[in-house]
Amino acid sequence: MRLPPALESLLSDFLHFPWRNTALTLRERFREDRLGLTASSLTFTTTIALVPLFTVALAIFTAFPMFGKLQVVLQRWLVDNLVPDAIARQVLGYLTQFARQASQLGSVGLVFLLATALALILTIDRTLNGIWRVRRRRRLAQRILVYWAALTLGPLVLGASITMTSYAVTVSRGLTGGALGGLTLLLDTVQFAILAGGAAAMYYYVPNTRVRWPHAWAGGIFASLVMELAKKLLVIYLGMVPTYSVVYGTFATVPILLVWIYLAWVIVLLGAVITAYLPSLLSGVVQRDQGPGWRFQRALEIMRLLLQARSTAAHGLTAAQLAKALRVSVLGVESTLQALVDLDWVARIEDDAGSAGTRHVLLAEPSETPLEPLAYQLLLHRTANTELWWRTTRVASARLSDVL
Repeated sequence: MRLPPALESLLSDFLHFPWRNTALTLRERFREDRLGLTASSLTFTTTIALVPLFTVALAIFTAFPMFGKLQVVLQRWLVDNLVPDAIARQVLGYLTQFARQASQLGSVGLVFLLATALALILTIDRTLNGIWRVRRRRRLAQRILVYWAALTLGPLVLGASITMTSYAVTVSRGLTGGALGGLTLLLDTVQFAILAGGAAAMYYYVPNTRVRWPHAWAGGIFASLVMELAKKLLVIYLGMVPTYSVVYGTFATVPILLVWIYLAWVIVLLGAVITAYLPSLLSGVVQRDQGPGWRFQRALEIMRLLLQARSTAAHGLTAAQLAKALRVSVLGVESTLQALVDLDWVARIEDDAGSAGTRHVLLAEPSETPLEPLAYQLLLHRTANTELWWRTTRVASARLSDVL
């Protein structure tokens, strides 16, 4: 039996997808970008900002009584889809209670709550731009305006879409005379698509660089799938190993929630890594640790290309041109270029085209520039234990032209 052409093409793409390179890239980026530590920081910020964010959403629905039903639906959906079932009811109760108490604060307290919520949003902005190696972020006023619009309009749009979907399923059940498995599957699929779409929108709009929608959707679907799997595994673990319930008793909701927030942020950050590196993965070009001294070697390769580009009309090369010549990813080139810029050996020249047209020009004169600073930063620090190596290898007396 022959499959339809579209399905056959999709199956072929699935089978030929670089799964092994993707797994290796996730592992290396998790280690080198210290995503575990970043997820811990985001967990702390999220814990502080959770009540302020919930308070802001509650205030929006309170200001518009016509959206009262949307508020109930949205609260229930968010907790059911973003929090494991074992603590969903307690988390919703705590958040509602805290948000109502927070709404009684004065103007100073409300300003503090809003600042805390914006701090979380700006932290997410900085983290995702770091994964994409974005050097020039949007202006602070522009970021606050965009995120504030998302914070205020997002709950209304999300609540309306969930309510309409639930209403459609309810009407269909009434017409058919019962709850059908197909309708439940449809509702679950819509909820999954909403979660994946939210993650994809974050990957697309937050980084101040060009991101293709298919790549953003790939990262969003990955994050949504792994989050659903993680929720089920966490529930199974808590059922088989009731450590938190035994030790903390009724207070167990708090540590479980912290563990879940950390896992959720790790998943979201890994989805961002997939989105950022998917162009390189699909083209078969992956920046990977090539053993001791690989960054030093990459720096020499970059400077050799920039030295040759001096005689061209542009006098330099963009990161994309360097990546193409070296057959590596643009994100991998950026980290080494930053080291050379920090040494004042390479300068960035912003063209009218913006960041995509940024050229890199070699400032260092190879015959006059000592090699020691580069070797110290990217190869081996000079200490009492390595002094003999530095003297016998004569790296300290070498010039950049000796290795270029």
